[in-house]
Amino acid sequence: MADPPELRVLRYFVAVAEELHFGRAATRLHLSQPSLSVQIRKLEHQLGVQLLERTSRHVALTPAGVVLLEESERLLAGADRLRRLTRDAARDNRDGSLVVGFQANAAAELTPRILAAFQRRFPRVQVEMRSYDFADPYVGLATGSSDVAFVRPPVLVQDWLCLETLFAEPRVLVTSTDSPLAARTRLSVAEVADEPFVGRRAPDYWRDFWLAADSRGPHAVRLGAEVADVDECFEAIMAGRGVAFTQASTQRFYQRPGLAFVPVTGIPHSPLAIGWRNDVEAYPVHQFVDTARLLAVQGHVPLTVPPTTAPLTSHGE
Repeated sequence: MADPPELRVLRYFVAVAEELHFGRAATRLHLSQPSLSVQIRKLEHQLGVQLLERTSRHVALTPAGVVLLEESERLLAGADRLRRLTRDAARDNRDGSLVVGFQANAAAELTPRILAAFQRRFPRVQVEMRSYDFADPYVGLATGSSDVAFVRPPVLVQDWLCLETLFAEPRVLVTSTDSPLAARTRLSVAEVADEPFVGRRAPDYWRDFWLAADSRGPHAVRLGAEVADVDECFEAIMAGRGVAFTQASTQRFYQRPGLAFVPVTGIPHSPLAIGWRNDVEAYPVHQFVDTARLLAVQGHVPLTVPPTTAPLTSHGE
């Protein structure tokens, strides 16, 4: 029997399987596309199965590829946790490292306050802030590449996932300053429902939340572009390819020439939660969560509503 694939090669496969595009996967992995293609073909040869169906315009998982993706994600998450826990066990339980996942402007003005308060309490813990794109609503928690994360629900309920809402804030419409919409002081969803929208390249349920699909009534979503992160989103908007909904705090962190932010009525607020895994006992994680929880209750984030008392805001299918 052949040896199992190396973890490095499995990470390559997971990137291709998630992106379903060799070029984007290669960019994500910092590899050349030809090199990545060779690695995937070697993996298929080693396993003796076809993992991907490829055409010049299309990449899709075969049934064997679907199974390998599921098992690879579990194996890689376990390997990442094993590495961190082993490393942290060699230190005093108040030492160690902590990877904090985030997207865009994380927890807005609350972010630096949480980080500063945590580091004052635990100066020997090394904290790394790690950015994730729209493809991962769990912000690294599903794969174990982050220990704790600032998460924007909705996310699907998982046995291993804990979420606690810190605050919620209104959503606004982002449009080009060249658009007549930019001159408005307020808009309803109905007034923009027929506009082309810039969609997030993400799982359907998360993409649809940010497109306000449930608030459009009979109006179908018309996509003008799909993007991987906030910078790509704003570039598409300034190029006139569409508009987008985002959380109100984005205006304070990403205001730039060519963009206009207009308040919108008729759509639910965007919650911001702190998320962590309940199957990993790591001292710094729980202390970071406690710090975030305390500051969310005591503090005030502009243009937000108070944190909820309920512990969860995740949703099932």
